[in-house]
Amino acid sequence: MKEPYLEVTFWRGRPLAAYYYLPRRPGQKSVRTRRVEPGLVIDLARGGQPIGIEITAPGKLSLAALNQLLRELGFAPVTQADLAPVLAA
Repeated sequence: MKEPYLEVTFWRGRPLAAYYYLPRRPGQKSVRTRRVEPGLVIDLARGGQPIGIEITAPGKLSLAALNQLLRELGFAPVTQADLAPVLAA
């Protein structure tokens, strides 16, 4: 996968959880996690490469907090439109 994308799980019309997929090689899997913000967990592949961000509390997600984390990891920030399915609910 070359481009990041957001996947949101809804329950009764509200976001229950979300996952922001980061670019990764085919077959690459998470071998450990690192909790960074309340409600954000980084999934790391072998060698420490970040491959995704679990958003465990979508109702508390802050665009600024996610973008700060993405910058720290060396990825481009997201826009409000990118997170619309999570931020709207």
